[in-house]
Order: sequence, then structure tokens, then C-alpha cells
Amino acid sequence: MLKLSTLLLAGCFIAVPAQAGLFADDDARNRIQLLEKRIQQLEARVLKLEDSLGLQTKSILDLQGQIDALNGDLRKLRGQNEELAHGLQDAEKRSKDFYVDLDSRIRHFESAEEAAREAAEKAAKEPVSEKPSIPAAPVSEDPSDPAVENRALESAYALYKSGSNTKAVKAFEDFLARYPVSVHVPNANFWLGDAQYKLKNYQAALDTYQELLKTFPGAPKAADAMLNLAACQRQLKLVLGSKKTLKELVAKYPSSEAAAKAKKLLSSKK
Repeated sequence: MLKLSTLLLAGCFIAVPAQAGLFADDDARNRIQLLEKRIQQLEARVLKLEDSLGLQTKSILDLQGQIDALNGDLRKLRGQNEELAHGLQDAEKRSKDFYVDLDSRIRHFESAEEAAREAAEKAAKEPVSEKPSIPAAPVSEDPSDPAVENRALESAYALYKSGSNTKAVKAFEDFLARYPVSVHVPNANFWLGDAQYKLKNYQAALDTYQELLKTFPGAPKAADAMLNLAACQRQLKLVLGSKKTLKELVAKYPSSEAAAKAKKLLSSKK
């Protein structure tokens, strides 16, 4: 009996470690499965991150390419802008040179006109005597001849200065129709507008000045044209428009004589 009890007790001691080992193996297996599952999840996340990183890299490269293209376009535009600015400076210089040349021509013409008038008055007082006729020099009628163009403008200007405004308007309109690309177009438009204003054709003068300022904003007489435009608006009862034009004149040409007159007109209206 004692021997049997001893055997049973020994069997119990042997069975307990075997059962404990079995439980330990199951726990390790479960942990391994969890680890494998976790590794699979991590691998999936890594793949997603790699795909996302690849897309981001491609987007960055595309953006860099667009930036490089835009920088190239910007450099081209800057170069074109510099060329345009240089061309504008040359055009303004040529326009001023032409204006100075025309002004000197007109002064010479006025002096010659005055001398001719004095000579005519003197001749009227003297007894008439027969004089041999001198054949006139041939005059070119070629419209492309600068001398013909200048004579046409000088003739219109002489009518304007003499106060023959109706004839001057017709002469300036003919000049502008015949020489639409002449360098004298801005001045012809200015004098045309003034002649129309003197004839009290304020709407026509307003249209002429507006076209002048729109087409030739940098013309030497632009400030005076704006002052005259405001006068036309005032005559047509466009009070707000007249004030606006005067303010724009002061802001755009602050040191001009026209701006000084505009300031006086604005202050007198307050």
C-alpha cells in the first residue's frame, strides 16, 4: 500500500510539469502569431508610406519643373520689358526732338509772316511800280516729301494763329487725314481741339482732346490738353468730370504750368 501511494505521488509530480510545458507552448505560439500579425501590419504600413513618399517625390519634382519654367518665362519677360523701356525712351527722345524742331520751324514761320505783313504794309504806302515777275520755284506735291508735310502743317497753323478758326479746323482735319502717322499728329490734334473750342464746338473739342490723350499720353502738350479737356467739360456742364480731370492733371504733371492753373481752378470751386 505504501509502495502504491508512493508511485501515485510520483506520477502526480511528473504530470504537473508536463501540463505546465503544454500551457507554455500555447502561450508562446499565440505570441508568435500576434508578432507575425503585427509584422504584417507594419509591412503594409511601410508599403503605403513608400507609395505615398513616391507620389510626394513625383509632385515635388513636377513643382520644381514648373518653377524652373516660370523662372525662365520671368527672365524672358524682364528682358522684353527692358527692351520696351529702352524703345520707349528712344521714342520719347525722338518725339521731343521733333517737337523742338517743329517749334523752331513755327517760330521761324511766324517771324517770316510778320516780316511779310510789314513788307505788305510798307508796299501799300509806296507808289505802285511795275516790277519784273520772277518765276516761282517748283513746289513738290509728293505727300511723302517731309517739306510738303511741314508746309501743310504750317499753313494750318497760320490759319489758327490768325484767328481763322473755321478754316484752321478744316486744314488740321485735312492734315490728320492725309498724314495719320506723322510725328506732328499730337500737335495738330491739340491745335485742332483749341480751334474747335474757340468756335464753341465744345463736344468736338472734348472728343479731340480725349483722343489725343488716349493715343499720345506722353505728348509734350498732354498737360495742356488735360487742362483744355477740363474746360470743355465745364462748358458742357460736366462739373464732376471737370474736377476729376483737374485732379488727375495735378497728380500726373505736378510741376507743369497747367497743374498750377488747375490748382487755382480747384481751389476757387471749394
